[in-house]
Amino acid sequence: MLPRMNQRDGGAIIGEVLQKQGVRFLFTLCGGHISPILVGAKQRGITVVDVRDEKNAVFGADAVARMSGIPGVAAVTAGPGVTNTVTAVKNAQMAESPIVIFGGAAATITRGRGSLQDIDQMSLMKPITKWATSVATVKSLGPTVEHAFAVARSGQPGPVFVEVPIDLLYREDLVRDMFMKESGAANAKDFAGKAIGMYLKGHLYRQFHAPHFGLNLLSGRVDNQRPRSADDQIAKVAELVSQAQRPVLVVGSQALVNDEAPATLAAAVEQLGIPTFLGGMARGLLGRHNDIQFRHKRGAALKTADLVIIAGFPFDFRLGYGRSITRKGTLVSANLSATALRKNRRPDIGVRMHPGDFIREVAKAVGSRGGAWQDWFGELRTNEAARDAEIDEMAKAESPMINPLHFFQRLEEKMDDKAAIVVDGGDFVATCSYILRPRGPLCWLDPGVFGTLGVGGGFAVGAALCKPDHETWLIYGDGSSAYSLSEFDTCIRHGLAPIAIIGSDGAWAQIAREQTEILGDDVGTVLLRCDYQKVAEGYGGVGLLLTDPAKIDETLDEAKRIAKEGKPVCVNVHIAATDFRKGSISM
Repeated sequence: MLPRMNQRDGGAIIGEVLQKQGVRFLFTLCGGHISPILVGAKQRGITVVDVRDEKNAVFGADAVARMSGIPGVAAVTAGPGVTNTVTAVKNAQMAESPIVIFGGAAATITRGRGSLQDIDQMSLMKPITKWATSVATVKSLGPTVEHAFAVARSGQPGPVFVEVPIDLLYREDLVRDMFMKESGAANAKDFAGKAIGMYLKGHLYRQFHAPHFGLNLLSGRVDNQRPRSADDQIAKVAELVSQAQRPVLVVGSQALVNDEAPATLAAAVEQLGIPTFLGGMARGLLGRHNDIQFRHKRGAALKTADLVIIAGFPFDFRLGYGRSITRKGTLVSANLSATALRKNRRPDIGVRMHPGDFIREVAKAVGSRGGAWQDWFGELRTNEAARDAEIDEMAKAESPMINPLHFFQRLEEKMDDKAAIVVDGGDFVATCSYILRPRGPLCWLDPGVFGTLGVGGGFAVGAALCKPDHETWLIYGDGSSAYSLSEFDTCIRHGLAPIAIIGSDGAWAQIAREQTEILGDDVGTVLLRCDYQKVAEGYGGVGLLLTDPAKIDETLDEAKRIAKEGKPVCVNVHIAATDFRKGSISM
């Protein structure tokens, strides 16, 4: 049996705080700099999920934060452990995901002296986090971690980095013995050796026994979690809704951030009754089918509306930098970020407020369900049906390989009613967003505005942990799959059973399509149709190969059966090239 650690070492202190914060999962890749954190969390009943790549630890924490409303937690070792997380942390920052990342660090007394994996981690993490701090004493460890959670979830949420030197995590007696032995002061007889010993004892006293005098909050300020707009703004927007003839509501991911009651948000949107487009994490808010929800021709609707309400979206490339929205009508925007409210285009009414709360307040002020918009709904439904008909026609195109549009139409019918959908990057993945309909709130996870490749494995692990009784579908392109197929090993070890679908066309298709046409060269965009299903098998999962269009249903049914038995499945789908998303690269 392994020896139990002192309950008051640094790892135990962190474990206590995590338990108090309601944390259920801690994602990690082990390292000597952070081992006490893992043990301390486990001793408090927290599931330690050890992944195969540090970035997937952060992606897993990100997924849990999005789906549970509780900040996700990751712990990574010093140096390369921290640097490996940079892309995932930046993705969380741009997605406004509240996560707390613990980074191990060299001992306080050996910093800057060439100790193992000792680098300036703070300079690296400060620009990509909401707050980054380094703990100096054991007494400040608990208050710092508590403050980190408050910062992560307050105001405009985001990732927080807490650097913890290794000597703050282990028992005082172990640290003292290590310092005295390595310095040569343990058995010193000369004055110099004794002086070093006295210095080390004073240093250790400050570390372990010095009182905690509070935190520097200048860079880690806790904002009001639920800022409210002025009542007159809400009243004005409600009046505009009542008077509008052609209103449109666009709901983005931020409306679901830190929202503990998505069902009430969905009810408020339904009460407003405005034609609604959902994006990012808001997909699925209104369920699979809803008569006020639209998925196609959003740009056309925004150009012809007389009232546009944007809730939780900045005016970035996804909204044509604001240029794709009519200037003949009234533009309303609700966002937690003052910067986002001003970026590229100023709305006529800008409300700094949680977008979910904004929608609820406007619905309450409007009262009964929306105005007389039958003609407007009819126009939008005509556009929606026309686009669906185009997709249906393209899905009928025959090929010796799998038509990706037809494949997703069949998958849409096969997924369970409570399925979670995780999408990574790639042309195949983006195609699925036109066809797959998320079943409910918080059932859709995508990279977000950063467009990060490689989120899939970590996201799928996090989603499967949050929704253990539901199907988890992971949609990969063949390019993006290589970033995280190794997490099949994690799934096996932790009893998780997502179904990974890889659209294999032997190319970075989205790039190749435009690059070849514009530049006349496909250099760097060609892949092999690899046996990805065998890679999954090598990690302990089950692999299926789908090359025959006639066997789509059979293969999907088999994948579902295997997943129900508790094994992760990888379906390698050999797809035909299409021009469905030609011109999709954003500038």
